[in-house]
Amino acid sequence: MSVAPRELESLAPKKPRVRLMLTCLCDAYFGEIGIATVKVLEHAGCEVLFDERQTCCGQPPFNAGDWDSARTVADRTVELFRTGEPIIVPSGSCTAMLREGYPMLFPKLGRLPAFELSEYLVRELGINSWPRRPLGNPKPMKIAFHRACHGRSIGLGDVQEFLLATVPGVELVRFDQEEQCCGFGGAFSATFTKVSAGIGREKLRNIVASGATVLASGDMGCLMHLGGLIEREGIPLKVMHFAEILAGALSE
Repeated sequence: MSVAPRELESLAPKKPRVRLMLTCLCDAYFGEIGIATVKVLEHAGCEVLFDERQTCCGQPPFNAGDWDSARTVADRTVELFRTGEPIIVPSGSCTAMLREGYPMLFPKLGRLPAFELSEYLVRELGINSWPRRPLGNPKPMKIAFHRACHGRSIGLGDVQEFLLATVPGVELVRFDQEEQCCGFGGAFSATFTKVSAGIGREKLRNIVASGATVLASGDMGCLMHLGGLIEREGIPLKVMHFAEILAGALSE
């Protein structure tokens, strides 16, 4: 007995549908990270939905204590993303805003299904190695990974490093004061410029001493801050979001 094509299609496992939320920094400065995120999610078997009407999550006014302005901005995000599908964000900072900040702004809203990219891949999809097909001859890459502060509040732990460590050719190197903040802190970097830069330089000194050639992280604010210091001071480090490394491994 043969099965009709339409019946075969209905028997095939459905791709998980996810909604991609790009952050303001990704939209303004790091478009390549958004592209890498889509490649990673599609390789993981997801159907990626992207609404071009999305704007800021409202974190800047929220952190500044202007919750009325934060609600105005956050209302838009809730309107666009309250559809039921998982919301995937390539940033622990904005993920924390959706999961922890929004219940404070809107006590009756409930918790949005927001996930930072790596935690969705590992903890929701069960991916434990990357890429999901063999590589040829990958180029060795010595990576120092900076854990962004907001990752602690949403319980990321080492999930980003776990994925990176499975990529052939990647060597994660340890460095002193790994848990130290990079000094960005959003508006803090603009208000307390010298203190912010000093914290960042200390972080970079430890990373350079480790012998790493690449500085990776999961938050674009940290990458922008440290990347600016690296460029201005001629430090021999390449700055990458972990999604770019995962996406790059697909084309090796």
